Amino acid sequence: FSSVFFPVAFNMSADRSSAKVCAVVGAAMCVFGVMLLHSGNTTNADTVNFVAPATSQTTSSLLVAPALQPGMNVNLRSQAPQSVGPLQGMMDAWFATGEKEGNKKYPIMADESIMSQKGHGTTETPVQDNLRWAVDQKVADNICSFNRHYAEYRGYWQSVKPFIEEAVNTPEGQEVTFYDSVSGKPLFIAPRGRSMKAFLEESMSHGWPSFRDEEVVWENMRCVKGGEAVSVDGTHLGHNIPDLSGNRYCINLVSVAGRPME
Repeated sequence: FSSVFFPVAFNMSADRSSAKVCAVVGAAMCVFGVMLLHSGNTTNADTVNFVAPATSQTTSSLLVAPALQPGMNVNLRSQAPQSVGPLQGMMDAWFATGEKEGNKKYPIMADESIMSQKGHGTTETPVQDNLRWAVDQKVADNICSFNRHYAEYRGYWQSVKPFIEEAVNTPEGQEVTFYDSVSGKPLFIAPRGRSMKAFLEESMSHGWPSFRDEEVVWENMRCVKGGEAVSVDGTHLGHNIPDLSGNRYCINLVSVAGRPME
């Protein structure tokens, strides 16, 4: 790019000041081009494809360490994903301002009263005592009941070995139900309309479990202005961050690690 741009820039005018201006503009465009190339979910390490042996299940020794189902090919990264790049950030901000054309049914919205103060922050009670997958109960309680904006750290769900093992060992055609960590009501059922591999790979690429409209139990889940995803009982779940494929609900695993209500 620069080898083409700079000669043209310097030949545009014999005036040295014009040439300097062109050089600065060219340099800025080069920097922006590099930013675009490196935008998105980048890491300091290469992406590695792991295929579990057909005779046994193995566990990767890397930071992302799921037990892989025999024959399942899942893209893993050998370091935790870094921050979202500038191009993806701009796209997220653009699409988060409205709903995808042609799909006005979802998300189902609620007003701010759904997150009013109750007996335990925004919920009536704390999170359950024995959350699934041995997720961190203290973190879960803070995120679910005393938080509107923050989240578990990026990639946390990938470190929860019991969840990864359950997900990758779920037979083809079957689903995993995710329950409210406070109330025990079902909130998401995945995968639907795609494979478990596709669900896991999309979640890995974004850093949090990512659900689509058809995977939401709308009886128990709502969004409020600004994109916050919440349960009907006031549990903070995450945020809706739409993309070119439609609504994408980026959810904290600790918020949906409840056990079914009895």
